[in-house]
Amino acid sequence: MYNSDYIVIKALEDGVNVIGLTRGADTRFHHSEKLDKGEVLIAQFTEHTSAIKVRGKALIQTQHGEIYSEGKK
Repeated sequence: MYNSDYIVIKALEDGVNVIGLTRGADTRFHHSEKLDKGEVLIAQFTEHTSAIKVRGKALIQTQHGEIYSEGKK
């Protein structure tokens, strides 16, 4: 069974990339979204998604708390 937790990602700058990664023997990209400042994406871990990568400045909220990702310097 998989973990069905949701996470919320709010872009704090234009061009934030959110990338879903597969589970299994080979980890691969299977989905990506590009968010502009102020846009919000609600994502869920599923039988196909084992990890989510966030590139860019964003607020990430989970049931475990909040974390800010950093933009490029």
